[in-house]
Amino acid sequence: MMNADQMLDAKGLACPMPIIRTRKAMQELAAGQVLEVHATDKGAKSDLAAWAKSGGHRLLEDREEDGVLKFWIQKG
Repeated sequence: MMNADQMLDAKGLACPMPIIRTRKAMQELAAGQVLEVHATDKGAKSDLAAWAKSGGHRLLEDREEDGVLKFWIQKG
């Protein structure tokens, strides 16, 4: 289990809301801190990976548990 500095619950939100909420939450973190994101929108898997890469962040891990996609993104 990864440790996160902050957790974002984006379950039940459709694209592009998980990305918008993730971007807002990342602005509150310092470089190197980790945001854990929970989403149910299947598109979030590719969207968050692409967003993290384009924003200079690192997607440390992603997995699915009971229909919930979980992401750990380190702020760049």
